[in-house]
Amino acid sequence: MTARDDILRRIRAALRDVPPGERDGAPPAPGGYRRSDDAPPDELIERLVDRLTDYKAQVRVVSAAELPAAIAAACAARGVRRLVAPPDLPPGWAPPGVELLRDGGLTNEQLDAADGVLTGCALAVAQTGTIVLDGGAAQGRRALTLLPDYHLCVVQAGQIVGLLPEAVARLGAAARAGRPLTLISGPSATSDIELNRVEGVHGPRTLEVLIVREEVRVQGSDAQVGLDPAPWPGP
Repeated sequence: MTARDDILRRIRAALRDVPPGERDGAPPAPGGYRRSDDAPPDELIERLVDRLTDYKAQVRVVSAAELPAAIAAACAARGVRRLVAPPDLPPGWAPPGVELLRDGGLTNEQLDAADGVLTGCALAVAQTGTIVLDGGAAQGRRALTLLPDYHLCVVQAGQIVGLLPEAVARLGAAARAGRPLTLISGPSATSDIELNRVEGVHGPRTLEVLIVREEVRVQGSDAQVGLDPAPWPGP
């Protein structure tokens, strides 16, 4: 008997005196809370930038054309020379002059010795300033974003949702597939009993986010939807 079987057996035993009509589950919770946010994309971006900045993350909003240069500038500002990346890092993201360590089974020691990690994400929640990784495209395995001290994360505007219920709905397929979900709300930090803040204990000490605003073409000319680039915060 496995531990799971033993737990389920004990739960069934505890429920033996519950009437059959109540055994199938508790009544559904009231559904009066909001499940979606119809705010326009630029408002969601602004809200996400505000939350991430409040969490002491470094944030910049760029266009798709500006993204490669923004990645290179972020790495140069921190003196990054060796950068971990998932095997399926999109073409054009690799910064010039930086040794890219594509993960093919890198050891914990190799991950820890790198200057940082570059990934995409599954989605981001504007309401809470949370970035979610689900092990999908351009994200790699969980260890990649836990051991390096610096995480540079690219968020596409179309990946931003307003509320947490929207995020949960989108993550259903990943959860059913058994992929690990990592929720990131700012750099890793904790406080001891005297409320002294300590950073980098259980994840990257520095989180930097590049939000890529969407672009649309209007009558033959390029028009960009979203915010103007935020001031570059530096290292």
